[in-house]
Amino acid sequence: MTTKTITLVTGANRGMGLEIVKELGAAGQTVIMGARDLIKGQAAAKDLITAGYDVEPVQLDITDSESISNAVKFINDEYGRLDILINNAGASFDNFEAPSTIDMDKIRKEFELNVFGTIDNTQQFIPLLKNSKQAKIINISSMMGSLTNALDPKSSVYNFSSMGYQATKSAVNMFTIQLAKEFKNNNVPITVNAIDPGLVATEFGGTSAESSADMGAHTVEIGVARTIELATSPDNNITATFSNLDGEVKW
Repeated sequence: MTTKTITLVTGANRGMGLEIVKELGAAGQTVIMGARDLIKGQAAAKDLITAGYDVEPVQLDITDSESISNAVKFINDEYGRLDILINNAGASFDNFEAPSTIDMDKIRKEFELNVFGTIDNTQQFIPLLKNSKQAKIINISSMMGSLTNALDPKSSVYNFSSMGYQATKSAVNMFTIQLAKEFKNNNVPITVNAIDPGLVATEFGGTSAESSADMGAHTVEIGVARTIELATSPDNNITATFSNLDGEVKW
């Protein structure tokens, strides 16, 4: 059985997910690329595999419980454990609509993916994480989900209103806190932390990377930096935190 760190990244065939895979692969980890469309995952993995990275794509749609179960079985059969789970898959569909008129179907889609999918995916992988000597769960969240910052006129997110998406990230933050407390209280050696990548120049939310950059978004390399720092740290002694490159983010 390999002694290399085995990491699963969801939503890994493009954007921040792909950058996380690249950087963790470069750091010597075995990285499993979860992709809703396996063909797209295989295409994204091809150059990395050619470059010598230990990367393997797997079909994984976190809104499909059977897809998650199949991915769990694959990783269990191939590796027998999981050391790091990075819940990166997520989307925004409500396009900054007013909370008084926002389309309910869009909010439901956001919760199905960002919240229920993330929780289902995490719960199904916990047994494999428990097979690791010490494991990490990293949830990609957002300062947009911070209740404190949403009420702070000095905050960079104060003037943003994307209520459905923001509510999903608030829910992910609470899941992070409560799961971390559960593990800590029961002496389970799994840490759980949330990361705020900031506004990143990708196609997230239906915008182009170029238009995001024009709005001041930073590069994917900067966006994933805190995640890479946490995932490559030899220590596993922090849990129930919400952070970015500047430090602690207020819940």
